Amino acid sequence: MRRSRDHGQSTVELALALPVVVVLLLFVVQVALVVRDHVLVVHAAREAVRAGVVASLSARAEAEQRGAVSAGPLDPKRVRVTDEVLEGGDRLRVRLDYVSRTDLPLIGVLIPDVDLSGDATMRLEATRELP
Repeated sequence: MRRSRDHGQSTVELALALPVVVVLLLFVVQVALVVRDHVLVVHAAREAVRAGVVASLSARAEAEQRGAVSAGPLDPKRVRVTDEVLEGGDRLRVRLDYVSRTDLPLIGVLIPDVDLSGDATMRLEATRELP
């Protein structure tokens, strides 16, 4: 038998729990977006090193940047590419740094932007400088 004072109890419980559930769901979505960005950064690093190993020495930096930006939907303004020829001179390592913005409503103010990085190494092709 239901008492009259119990009417609306489930509505009040839902009203109290719903904001917490929404914030948790937004948090999960934000984590998924950061993980997606990390996968894109690793892929962009691979594309950048691929472009860098076949480019001439004078055009290498530009080719790496172009390869990284064309790899996916990363914001080109937040992509930073650095490279180094490893000892022995036959391998090139490219490191890509990217800032993943956390800008979902409610969550963006709670979680700071995330710095992501990825690197890839590949053997240099036998290219020579053109005169």
